Amino acid sequence: MTQKGSCHCGKIAFEVQGQPGDVIECNCSHCQRKGYLLWFTGRDQVKLLTPEENMATYTFNRHVIQHKFCPTCGCAPFGFGTDPDGNATAAINVRCLESVEIETLKRIPYNGRD
Repeated sequence: MTQKGSCHCGKIAFEVQGQPGDVIECNCSHCQRKGYLLWFTGRDQVKLLTPEENMATYTFNRHVIQHKFCPTCGCAPFGFGTDPDGNATAAINVRCLESVEIETLKRIPYNGRD
């Protein structure tokens, strides 16, 4: 199944293959402030529909995830990184997917603060 997503203004658009199951609700200083609900998948499952040059990047703490956001509307639809085994991953903010009903997803708390 292909999920379509974007930032608020549409300058960042993408597709991701698959269906989100459980999502991570992290309490780190960044995720909590942004209200992220993250679905982790392989980077190869994400297809950018707009140029990466349209995106700004924010990293913090250990600089493991490149959080991509729109410099126009400020929306942050996903981040790219690597898992502990070195595989390229994508952290999709399910709030930025068009057809996902947030209330149906199981939230898994993650203690990123400590």
